[in-house]
Amino acid sequence: MARVLVLALLVLVATTRVAAGAVPPAEIPAAARAVPLDTEAATRAYLATVPAEKRAASDAYFEGGYVLQVLRFLLSAAILVALLHTGVSARLRAETARATGVRGIQVALYWLGYLVVTSVLAFPLTIYAGFFREHAYGLSTMSLGAWLADEAKGFAVSAVIGALFVPVLYLILRHARRTWWLWGSAAVIAFNAFGAAFAPVYLAPMFNHYKPVVEESVRAPILSMARANGIAADEVWEFDASRQSNRVSANVSGLFGTQRISLNDNLLERCSLGEIEAAMGHEMGHYVMNHIPKGIFFLGALTVIGFALLRALFDRLRVRFAGRWRVGGIDDPAGLPLISLIVAAYLFVLTPVTNTITRTQEVEADMFGLNAARQPDAMASLALKLGEYRKLDPGALEELVFFDHPSGRARIYAAMRWKAEHVQDR
Repeated sequence: MARVLVLALLVLVATTRVAAGAVPPAEIPAAARAVPLDTEAATRAYLATVPAEKRAASDAYFEGGYVLQVLRFLLSAAILVALLHTGVSARLRAETARATGVRGIQVALYWLGYLVVTSVLAFPLTIYAGFFREHAYGLSTMSLGAWLADEAKGFAVSAVIGALFVPVLYLILRHARRTWWLWGSAAVIAFNAFGAAFAPVYLAPMFNHYKPVVEESVRAPILSMARANGIAADEVWEFDASRQSNRVSANVSGLFGTQRISLNDNLLERCSLGEIEAAMGHEMGHYVMNHIPKGIFFLGALTVIGFALLRALFDRLRVRFAGRWRVGGIDDPAGLPLISLIVAAYLFVLTPVTNTITRTQEVEADMFGLNAARQPDAMASLALKLGEYRKLDPGALEELVFFDHPSGRARIYAAMRWKAEHVQDR
């Protein structure tokens, strides 16, 4: 069971172009080799190795993401208000009611129509942010056809899953007249837990190809590190993220026996063995410290608060615009745009909170990874590679609000501090 619960370290993969782990270690700046080590000077030395034009590009890309967050919210809000104000939502509800007398099927049909309309209206921003902007910054490797194919897959997944879950949610809203917000919260939390367990095994392979890592020089030290930290694993996997972008990354996913740590083929092809070990030590930290179930718990608490807010606001807004919106109550599918609008606004305002929850777990995993892999310089050079699409040195408030991972500077500083305090152990 322990073997099942652990690391079937997953990954999708295409043909390997370079022997995994064959990249030589990055040169360590002189200030990072000094004994005793000045942590601040070593951090500045690492940051100085990134050319100014690359820093400017990654800063512009990441800062542009702040604007995109606002634009996505505003566009989403405008679409949802339009669906209500123009009566499109009420007409869609009426059409589905004429199509069938089965309430659950009516809700499923409404969901499909709602998804089509909102996706089409949001598509211009979606293709700009997901395709054209990624190519403009040299981060995407996808053709337009391949990108559209992945978007179509994502749409199909949303359609099927929503058609199964949304009717269940509306069944609760219809029958639990006074306590729907509590039962609704419970349903969403259960759905999130199911999705966390289901997605790595059944959904991820729809978008990437997974195969075991065969390079023993990479596989053996990762498995050894796993065993040293109480993780029973006998396989390491990779996935072909290079078909979508040139970003290096790894992640931990899964729940209830489907936990998996994944590293992408870009990490294997662009990073040294030390950097790979540093990344995998970090991901093992997520597993050992139970970050996935903890994340579901924190998200669950926010979900309950969100449903309480929904209970407080839905009827007030519905009654105020009853003549135009023609929404009957919380259990009326025509009110889904209003539910979505309230939830979207709540999550948008909550962005610094959710970012902080995730960022805190990432810091914990960084510390675990430093102690597990004992590769502080590799961790620092890996942070620079991650800095190709994340701003390396933001202000303190900027990092607090917008970063769901530690900044490159924070990660390098932590690695150099660890190195300074473990000089005798190196």
